[in-house]
Amino acid sequence: MTGGSLSLALPPVIGHRGAAAAAPENTLAGFRAAGGLGVAWVEFDVRLAADGTCILLHDDRVDRTTDGTGEAAQLTFAALRRLDAGAWFGAAFAGERIPSLSEAIALLAMLGLGANIEIKPAPGAAAATARAAVEVVRREWPARLPPPLLSSFEREALAAARAAAPDLPRGLLVGDLPADWQAQAESIGAATVNCDQRRLDHARARRVIDAGYPLLAYTVNQPERARELLAWGVSGVFTDRPDAILQGLADGGSRQTADATTDNIG
Repeated sequence: MTGGSLSLALPPVIGHRGAAAAAPENTLAGFRAAGGLGVAWVEFDVRLAADGTCILLHDDRVDRTTDGTGEAAQLTFAALRRLDAGAWFGAAFAGERIPSLSEAIALLAMLGLGANIEIKPAPGAAAATARAAVEVVRREWPARLPPPLLSSFEREALAAARAAAPDLPRGLLVGDLPADWQAQAESIGAATVNCDQRRLDHARARRVIDAGYPLLAYTVNQPERARELLAWGVSGVFTDRPDAILQGLADGGSRQTADATTDNIG
């Protein structure tokens, strides 16, 4: 078998955790910011609260991105909602709350944004988190949006997602590209391979692309690096700074057009 088992249309620029340089990560404000900056897709993290609610949060603990403390898996959604998830980023975002996956999907529908949903389970909760997220997506994802890409570092989560929703595309999420990456991708029926851009060189990228898998790279905040990766054949980059990357790509395209025009003169 070569190539992803499920196909999807991927944009070249995906907002990381919303638009993490412009608004607090994994919040509704972040999605609004990303939409305003021109992206077609966003990426965000989903995990479970103590009562089984799917919430948007990157870390196991709430300490870094809220005014609270403790492990999210030990707090109910009601308790998590009392935390301020925006003031740490800036006064303008004070009062921003940790959203549920349901709220996130509703806003994505309003904004017309596609999504890469990263399943970010607490230890021992990989399959349960995947099944819960898939249940919400199955019930609430709008038909007018492209199906979300489900990714995870946890193979157990991806296997559970495949069993619960074989029609939803899955992304094999890795840091460095392991030697057995293709066997891993095939084992979960991956539609994409998502790799840390710091570990990517041209040869590694081409191994994935030549095997027929769309390659996504995270987290790319320099336009020059984004242009290089896309020139290698990378399908898309995740970025905290979608405005800078989109502008950089547009400027690069304009320069290439100008150079081509100059070359054709005389």
